[in-house]
This record gives sequence, C-alpha cells and structure tokens, in this order.
Amino acid sequence: MKFYHHPISPNSRRVWITLLEKGISFEEVEVNLDGEQFKPEFLAINPFHRIPALVDDGFHMVESLAILDYLEAKYPTPAMLPTDAKDIGIVRMAQLATVHELMPAIIPLTPVMFDLPGADPEKVERSKQKISTVLKFFEGLLDNRPFFGSDSITLAEPVAGTIVPWLPWGGVSLSEYPKLSAWCDRLTARPTWQKTQTPEIIEAIKSRVAAMMAKKSW
Repeated sequence: MKFYHHPISPNSRRVWITLLEKGISFEEVEVNLDGEQFKPEFLAINPFHRIPALVDDGFHMVESLAILDYLEAKYPTPAMLPTDAKDIGIVRMAQLATVHELMPAIIPLTPVMFDLPGADPEKVERSKQKISTVLKFFEGLLDNRPFFGSDSITLAEPVAGTIVPWLPWGGVSLSEYPKLSAWCDRLTARPTWQKTQTPEIIEAIKSRVAAMMAKKSW
C-alpha cells in the first residue's frame, strides 16, 4: 500500500492518522505541492491533482473520506465505525460538518493562527460566529462517551480532531464547550496525533501559508 500525501495537508492527515491508528503497513510517498501533483505520473493516480491518494494492490483511491471508509471496510480491526444507526449518524455528521462548515469558516483565521499579517477583522469576526455554531453542534453530539458515538476512537476523530484543536491558536476558546475541550485533550495526547503534528510540520504549514498569502492566493 502506498500513501501519497504531504504532512501539511489536513485532508492527508486524517488518512495518515487512520492508517496509524489501525496499525496498517504502508509506504509514505510525499508529494511536493509546488508542482509534483500536476505531473503525469501522479495524475495517473488522481486526475484531480489533489492529495491524499492511496494505491492498494493496484487499486487507486482518492477523496479522503472515501479512503477512510475503504480502510475501515478492508481493515475492520480495530473498528473505527460504530454499528448502531444513530452512532453512525453521529460520526457522519461530525465528519461532514467539519468538511462543509468548519474548514471553510477557519480560512480567515489562518493569519491569526500563525501570527502573520493580513487578517481582516470583519472576516475574522464572521468566521468566529460561524465556528461557534459548529462547536455548539459538536458539543451536542458528544454524550457521556469519550468519542463521537463510541467509547473508542471513530472515523469522526481523524476528521474533526485535526481541525478543532487548532482553533485556540486562532483566538477561538473552547472553554464554553467542556465536552469538546476534554475530547481535544484526549486526542492530542494520542501518539498518532503527536506523530502527525510535530514542530517541524507546524513550521512548514506556517511557511506555506505565508507564501500563499504573499501571492494573494489564500
């Protein structure tokens, strides 16, 4: 199995964490995002020139959420998807709210997260309002169990759990969301979270964001 990714990509990181949590053997292939994603050899794997991508015994997988489902189906132990219908719904809602609501909302906060110039105060305030809606939703999804819909880590955690812990860096406090705050602490203490978010990776993300903002392409 070959995993095509780059450590600075949050979409890649959710697959990376899942591979590590499941203990799956894989070969990492780092894709340089300054042009390698457009080369014919990578386009043969993913014609949409995005990471992550997975090649498993000749089978090509793209789209991170689809990859997570594939890994769960092929490697069901340890299980990362509940069997109860409501619990599956909780996992899916957490995943999709992250992708469709939370991730777009944090874009204006990115300069604040990395102490870079260029933050627009009005956009930042609107961003925080949108984020608060998502965080209230997540707080409601978490019950007395430590993870979304389960007593053990699910496929919701590599998705939501690679975004929510960054929010305090952008000036969004989690103090009003005690269950979500404790959930973040549990995740960031896990070896898989620590392995995929080293100081070197954080610095690389900051450099990438600074370069994108300088080109006004953020």
